[in-house]
Amino acid sequence: MIRRISDRNDIDCKALSKTHLGKKMLSYLEAYGTDYDFCRFYVNESGSVLLIINSTLLISGSSFEKEELCGFAAMHQPFRIEGNQNALNMLFGIDGYHSLHRTWFMLTGDKNIDVDENDIEFDPPLDEVYEILSEGFPNLLEYPLWLTDTSHRVRHGISRVLVYKNSTTASIVYDIDGTVLVGQVATRLSARGSGYARKFLKWLACYLEKQNKTAYLNALDTRESFYREIGFEVNASEYVLEKIDNKNESAEKGKLNTND
Repeated sequence: MIRRISDRNDIDCKALSKTHLGKKMLSYLEAYGTDYDFCRFYVNESGSVLLIINSTLLISGSSFEKEELCGFAAMHQPFRIEGNQNALNMLFGIDGYHSLHRTWFMLTGDKNIDVDENDIEFDPPLDEVYEILSEGFPNLLEYPLWLTDTSHRVRHGISRVLVYKNSTTASIVYDIDGTVLVGQVATRLSARGSGYARKFLKWLACYLEKQNKTAYLNALDTRESFYREIGFEVNASEYVLEKIDNKNESAEKGKLNTND
């Protein structure tokens, strides 16, 4: 039986820390705990963990009854579902969703990259960051929600946001046990083709490597070729489920908390 929890001790944090997705769930647990309605944790008898954060459902573990898991997804209607691939296999074919392929990359640095750190904003104004992101992410959270979430996680040391040449931004979603997840990479439309994103990500990888940290990011197929061209190493491949886009769901798409 899937049940919502209010005690973080009901979560096997050690098990979560073994996967990228589990670490992402841990970062939200650290940031918000279990008391917020927009960040709800659930477990079942096997210890598998589910998290609903805004309009995204994250699933860790695969020991679910198919009917119960499908019923849970149908009841909550998340915009995106991601996580354990065996669990997602149970959900393939549910009404209103289609599958999208996603690739995980390990970032590799370049010590010879020509980046002046004076051009890096290590603590940029978040309204500037949102302005950049909004040009590249049609499914971005609405500004008040994005600002509240991002500023909260930054203040608590869970996340970090950087900007290069006032044009390209990237976020450190979490930094756990030497593993870093990079997300929300975007460049202003006016600076596209400048090579800023390529330089910035190579620099960021090198910057983290100097701290003995390994960075990863994930990308849907629409962006996958860009990261291959940069020379980042494919680490894994998976599928996510996303609501089928139609006019009635355009408002819901605006609530997606995406890291692609």
